[in-house]
Amino acid sequence: MTNVSQRSVLDRMLSIVTDVRAGEGLHAMLLAANVFLVLASYYVLKTVRESLILTEAGAEIKSYSAAGQVLLLLLVVPAYSFVASRISRSRLITWVTLFFISHLAIFYVLGNAGVHVGIAFFLWVGIFNVLIVAQFWAFANDLHDDDSGKRLFPIIGIGSALGAWIGATATGKLFESWTAYQLMLLAAIGLVLSIGCARLVDRQTVAAAYDSRKTRRSQSAATETGTGGFKLVFSDRYLLMIGVMVLLFNLVNSIGEYLLSDIVVANAKAAVASGAIAEADMKSVIGSFYGDFFGWVNLITLLLQVFVVSRLFKYIGVRGALFVLPLIAMGSYSLMAIFPVLGIIRFAKILENSTNYSIQNTARHALFLPTSRDAKYKAKAAIDTFFWRLGDALQAGIVFVGTAIALTTQHYALISIGLVFVWLMVVVGIYREHKRLTHDRIEPEEPGARLRTA
Repeated sequence: MTNVSQRSVLDRMLSIVTDVRAGEGLHAMLLAANVFLVLASYYVLKTVRESLILTEAGAEIKSYSAAGQVLLLLLVVPAYSFVASRISRSRLITWVTLFFISHLAIFYVLGNAGVHVGIAFFLWVGIFNVLIVAQFWAFANDLHDDDSGKRLFPIIGIGSALGAWIGATATGKLFESWTAYQLMLLAAIGLVLSIGCARLVDRQTVAAAYDSRKTRRSQSAATETGTGGFKLVFSDRYLLMIGVMVLLFNLVNSIGEYLLSDIVVANAKAAVASGAIAEADMKSVIGSFYGDFFGWVNLITLLLQVFVVSRLFKYIGVRGALFVLPLIAMGSYSLMAIFPVLGIIRFAKILENSTNYSIQNTARHALFLPTSRDAKYKAKAAIDTFFWRLGDALQAGIVFVGTAIALTTQHYALISIGLVFVWLMVVVGIYREHKRLTHDRIEPEEPGARLRTA
């Protein structure tokens, strides 16, 4: 790509959201389209997952299944690091995505044959969503330096928020006439299209590297060394603190998800007992509830992404934005402790989740902008998969103990409040390390690491 002296119409339109410079608009929109397809597909599968696991197993089994995801990720993360060290980023994205698409075909066949796939599908989605999303944001980080990333990530995040909203809302409606297994095939089509977007962006980046007489060394493999993701995380204080933060906020969030799932199932069973709905309709009722719930979460996420995120980054910075979610979570669980009813828990989780998916997610992904390519692909994959699911597993342990000693919703909420205090202390540590990295460290020039404008 070559630089232009004036901004295009698209560049000027996107400047409503954030500072977009000449030629950056098309690049940002292609990445936004890429993540739109990824998140829309995921939310179709997420809504299907909730319907299958809750009707075939229940809220407690759903919580316990998270421990299985952690064990599987002990194998998946090293395997992903191994592959990332040996193939180009374009091939990495293509083959990993196709690998997951093939599984959807298997679930479709088994489900239509009458096999109960709820637990297996729950485990699969738990690995799919964290790895496929981490891979996209590693790709986005690899294409930007710290300055362009902080400016353009809010636009890319709009694609994420819009995809999640449309995916969840459409699935809630489609559940009225489509089966869960037909919806799996719809998600597979979206993932195929996402591969096309990623390859298009990558080809433009390679062309730009040639135009600017850069070496193509960076395209030979997604990463630069054979060091594994876990080793990278545990050998670096900054990366380890990000991992601990991810663990804590997902632990807190998962406790809230359990409370919501538990009360939704209890209300559905009460409706069956009272004759308000037939037992055969439980799956569609729960699926419709979660479609509506995810729809509201993602609508508010979209509004926050468009109107709030870039302004927060501008005025308090990426690291300052990390404080927003834990402070909201503190308020949410305090509210649940006082009013433990479905309406309040639903409202609190909508607020918490929408902030997580917009402000928190964009800031968390931007934390990797000043890191190495190895950290962007391997360490990020380890953090966004293993540490994320470790939070789920710890939540499962809390639910197991809590069920044994008959903890109430108020008790779980108080536990969450205590965890939020620890989370805030970790954020303070990340704040200091990020400030040191971005102010004191002089980054080496890396081919392919900066955004090339057209």
